[in-house]
Amino acid sequence: MLTKKEQRLRRARQTRIRIATQGVARLTVTRTNLHIYASVISGDGGKVLASASTAEAEVRKSLGAAGKGGNVAAAQIIGKRVAEKAKAVGVEKVAFDRSGFAYHGRVKALADAAREAGLQF
Repeated sequence: MLTKKEQRLRRARQTRIRIATQGVARLTVTRTNLHIYASVISGDGGKVLASASTAEAEVRKSLGAAGKGGNVAAAQIIGKRVAEKAKAVGVEKVAFDRSGFAYHGRVKALADAAREAGLQF
């Protein structure tokens, strides 16, 4: 029987195989209880083009108190921030890699904010 983490990693592996065949940059999302992280990785998977997280000092200041990085509002900020950074380096179209997490809550909020900021996926 697979553990919850092993099930998530299995789903993530399947998604990454499908995205690799497309050859486009991918927007990956990782979440923990306290923070959310987003990165735009090149199509060949060899280089991080842009990244943002709630662990960054500037973002923590805008969120206010410590421990506020694990909510939907923080995910929206990170989605907008990573989209702006990706557009600055010339990436317009990405594939969304949710890393096996359910497309719900913070993951969905980040994706919606990135779409509103101009990323296409």
